[in-house]
Amino acid sequence: MFVSIFLLWLCFFFILFQFKLWRPKNFPPGPLSLPVLGNLLHLNLKNPLVDFEKMKESYGNVYSFFIGSRPAVVVNGLQAMKEAIMIKATDFSGRPQDMFVSDLTQRKGVILVDYGSVWRDHRRFALMTLRNFGLGKISMEERIHEEIQFTISKLEENIGKTLSPKFMFHNAASNIICKVLFNTRYDYEDGKISEIVQGFVEMLQIANGPWAMMYDAFPWIRSFPLPFNKAFRNMENFLNLAKRLVNEHKMSRVAGEPRDFVDSYLDELEKNKKDFSEQQLLRMTFDLYIAGTDTTSNTMLAGFLYLMVYPHIQEKCQREIDQMLERKDRVSFEDRHKMPYMQAVIHEVQRFANIVPLSVFHCTTKDSELSGYTIPKGTLIIQNMVSVLREEGQWKFPHEFNPENFLNDQGEFIKPEAFMPFSAGPRMCLGEGLARMELFIIMVTLLRKFKFTWPEDAGQPDLSPVFGATLTPKPYCMKVQLRSEQQSC
Repeated sequence: MFVSIFLLWLCFFFILFQFKLWRPKNFPPGPLSLPVLGNLLHLNLKNPLVDFEKMKESYGNVYSFFIGSRPAVVVNGLQAMKEAIMIKATDFSGRPQDMFVSDLTQRKGVILVDYGSVWRDHRRFALMTLRNFGLGKISMEERIHEEIQFTISKLEENIGKTLSPKFMFHNAASNIICKVLFNTRYDYEDGKISEIVQGFVEMLQIANGPWAMMYDAFPWIRSFPLPFNKAFRNMENFLNLAKRLVNEHKMSRVAGEPRDFVDSYLDELEKNKKDFSEQQLLRMTFDLYIAGTDTTSNTMLAGFLYLMVYPHIQEKCQREIDQMLERKDRVSFEDRHKMPYMQAVIHEVQRFANIVPLSVFHCTTKDSELSGYTIPKGTLIIQNMVSVLREEGQWKFPHEFNPENFLNDQGEFIKPEAFMPFSAGPRMCLGEGLARMELFIIMVTLLRKFKFTWPEDAGQPDLSPVFGATLTPKPYCMKVQLRSEQQSC
């Protein structure tokens, strides 16, 4: 009996070995893969980050695994990351074109468009237009300060109370980019914008969740009424809103006198620019909206959570703010150069929170090499950002929240080479400049006026995030108080 069972299992594993997915010659190593499933059983689909780290320990900084029958290469560590996305950027700057996210965006816009002239033209246009509307200039600061007043009003209504800051921060970031795109904002209680913001949250959770991986691994399930369909419905809701706003712009605009991003794009359309279209415009507004909303709002959520957990850091920030802004009515982005500790705290929030843990997936545009391995054209490339943002040897305190990671022995702000929360190279996040300005101005303004504390009856804080295309803090409440300096004014 024992011999029969043993032979049966031996036969099973022999057949399995014959049918396993084979890696190309000199392809990065990785775990044994199964037919059809690939390595999906190796991953906790609700949060594969721990599994990625385990595979890195077993196979090195460049390893492979299979999503269904599709090979993917995971890049870890600063040196391999630099080689892929900076030194050999042209080889590794493609976008996979037959996956959940690319189907969701219809391969239009700028973030998910494949590497080529359409992407280059639209990225150049987006960066130029954002600069024209004040990215890094006083006019953008005005937009941010205008929106902060609504956030302050919301907080003042809750002095001495507890509130959940999630949608307050999401709506604030949403309104700032909305002013740039459409020259409009929405009240925090507006049901439509709350629906759109919630739709973004759900789309990003689905995008890096188990159903998106199932969608990518098994194309035959895509026609079934499964949970990933909710993301497509949410996308349709946003596109309907954007189309209505674009149509309103067509009726009210004056050619050559753009008020916002949409007007600027419509001006380009009138010039019959190649590859520019209304569908591209709608998809670009989505790309910029989500790039300018989700990462910023989740970073602020993480930041205020950490400042409540480490009140001594909050107090040190406030001392520096009080000293540096003593004679100023409000903060400007230029003030960051006089606030090394505040800068260090904001950068440490970005590093430790690791908001976009797997960046946006790349693929190779041609046959290439990485760390001595051969990577064929069309191979899916995944950046494991935690492997850089918490890499041993790159940080003084890689595994703890500590602003000293960004300060030298003289207390001056420094930015280590391994700091790349927005990725790097030509595919670097479009929203980085706006995010940096928002984070500094909003956090400084709120810390100057309010004290944020963990509610006494809320139990112990939980810093472990919820996994998705972005890592989001678990829902929490904060207690808000006016600072004594403000009360005495």
